[in-house]
Amino acid sequence: MTNDFIFSHVDHTLLKAAATWQDIRKLCEEAEQYHMASVCVPSSFVKKIRQHFPSLTICTVVGFPLGNGSTAAKTAETASAIADGADEIDMVIHIGALKEGNLSYVTDEIRQVKKAIGDHILKVIVETCYLTEEEKIAACRAVTEGGGDFIKTSTGFGSAGAVLSDVKLFKKYVGPKVKIKAAGGIHSKKEMEDFLQAGAARIGASGAIPALLGKSI
Repeated sequence: MTNDFIFSHVDHTLLKAAATWQDIRKLCEEAEQYHMASVCVPSSFVKKIRQHFPSLTICTVVGFPLGNGSTAAKTAETASAIADGADEIDMVIHIGALKEGNLSYVTDEIRQVKKAIGDHILKVIVETCYLTEEEKIAACRAVTEGGGDFIKTSTGFGSAGAVLSDVKLFKKYVGPKVKIKAAGGIHSKKEMEDFLQAGAARIGASGAIPALLGKSI
């Protein structure tokens, strides 16, 4: 795979608590330079990015990173981000609800967030490091039935990140319209290639530039 092809599938990500506008601006400049799929940033920066980088695809996170806030809070956060200029939303499911078998809660919450964003892209983070295989399959069903556009492996803040076997499992169990985003702990070109070949349509990464070009950022 060419570097340009891989870059075009990368959500260039900076979600660290201490990120400043200077850090975010640099991220956006890099995303434009290398024609990345989007920048994935905290919602407080969305409006300013839209003002300074009007053509950039902006992704932001909702219910992040734990996912156990209320549905009302997630939908309000989503609506605010879209109003500020976000193009894509990466929401975290209520992991505890999934683990206790309350699939209807998880599905309905996805449905409500998707309703709040309309035609904008919704990526649903299921945090695979905390799930059994059975729960991962149930998550595929919830994302499909809830109308999510993507199922995403990880926040990058859990006990582990993306693994190839989960992408392959998702590919088997999600609906035909649901795409896959692999994120968390992806640091090399080989890993990015492997995830894309396994069926991922997006890669969430903070280190794509050094991984592909050998440049420090």
